[in-house]
Amino acid sequence: MEGNMKFEYLKYLSESSDKKAILHDLMTAYGQDVWNYAYSMTRKWDQADDITQEVFLKVYRNLYSFRCESSVKTWLLAITRNMTLDYRKSAFLRRVTLVDYFLPGGTAQASAEEEVMAELALDDMWSLVLELPVKYREVLILFAHHQLSMKEMAEVLGVSEGTVKSRLYHARCKISKLKESRRIGSEG
Repeated sequence: MEGNMKFEYLKYLSESSDKKAILHDLMTAYGQDVWNYAYSMTRKWDQADDITQEVFLKVYRNLYSFRCESSVKTWLLAITRNMTLDYRKSAFLRRVTLVDYFLPGGTAQASAEEEVMAELALDDMWSLVLELPVKYREVLILFAHHQLSMKEMAEVLGVSEGTVKSRLYHARCKISKLKESRRIGSEG
């Protein structure tokens, strides 16, 4: 909540406001949250970098359109989600993804970033979350990592609060099942 109070002045922006300074403040306060959310949806460092850059370019261009109907963080995460969904739909992404992952011999090729991320993802819970389908993964990340309320998550995702609650419930059930299957698999 205090982060939102810090940006209370956004309600009173004028053409004479220093957009670069405001953008710098927003990037400093929320840049890591935007990147983490983009990464959680794409699971690729380079795509998260690109999306984060695009999000803040969009924010810079549309700074005066922020209506303060939600928190700044909710606004930024909603933009991040939409940019990620748009990024995924692009034909360029589909072509690059196929080229990046397969060698002529048909074996998967892991980039250095993916290898580093695999080492960092030793934390079982994070690994389990990343295995979930996007609609469950993103609701868990918004809830647990970004600590958004049900209402804020509904705003970011563009769904009802009931849908958020349902997805959160199903995500938790899927995590429990994955944990149980891993536990059984390690015993056998």
